[in-house]
Amino acid sequence: MSEHAPDAAASNGTSSIDFSVPHSSRVWNYWLGGEDNYAADRAAGDEVIDTIPDIPVGARAERAFLNRVIRHLVLDAGIRQFLDVGTGLPTMDNTHEVAQDLAPESRIVYVDNDPLVMLHARALLSSTLEGPTDYVEADLRDPETILQKSARTLDFSRPVGLMLLGVVNHIMDSEESYRLVARLVEALPAGSHLALTHSTAEVHGEPMLRVMREMNERGGTPIRARTRQEIEGYFEGLELLEPGVVSCSLWRPEPTGLGTPPEVYLFGGVGRVG
Repeated sequence: MSEHAPDAAASNGTSSIDFSVPHSSRVWNYWLGGEDNYAADRAAGDEVIDTIPDIPVGARAERAFLNRVIRHLVLDAGIRQFLDVGTGLPTMDNTHEVAQDLAPESRIVYVDNDPLVMLHARALLSSTLEGPTDYVEADLRDPETILQKSARTLDFSRPVGLMLLGVVNHIMDSEESYRLVARLVEALPAGSHLALTHSTAEVHGEPMLRVMREMNERGGTPIRARTRQEIEGYFEGLELLEPGVVSCSLWRPEPTGLGTPPEVYLFGGVGRVG
């Protein structure tokens, strides 16, 4: 696990980051088995696991969801551009890796508001000769900056895959969250797709809500749960692809012969811009 000394942090341009406070992207990295996390992140992550032991299963299920969605968008929808907002720390099967493995000319823009994420992204997420990968340091609450800077790499006259995985649940005000998602979708041409995942308490109930309250009290990235119906609201005006908004593990799962996968605490869906 990473434990940067203060001097090392300063030399890497991360001296302004408070590593004593857990951050959602680093806790998520910990649950995915990554090494870019700190003692506060691991402590917070372990406290959640103590209450909800299958939390890491949900994290892996969302990563598998991302993989299946991108395969659909590239192979079936013909999309060659992706805008990944709230990308988090690079781990495995990142958006550009999956997309460019299928179509090397795919163009990807990653967006995050965490300087540490951007530092790692620039170091680890490389372009191919055919398809560029770019990075924008911006907040989901500033869609105009996201769109303006993403246009350096993406052509918004052609379909785009907008990836909002595990990021909208950090917008605490629901009306604001709907407005922000709608603004990004509004900028996309016909044939584009929105892929979105969101935390919910519909699987674990009150223990999940309690865990979120405790995480918020720690002073880390605020997070909240929403219901399936509320999550469906982000796809208003879009053609919601089958099977609709479901547990990430149940969105077009790969056949394994092991039966139906268990539900996880992250629900997701994919909608097409008409």
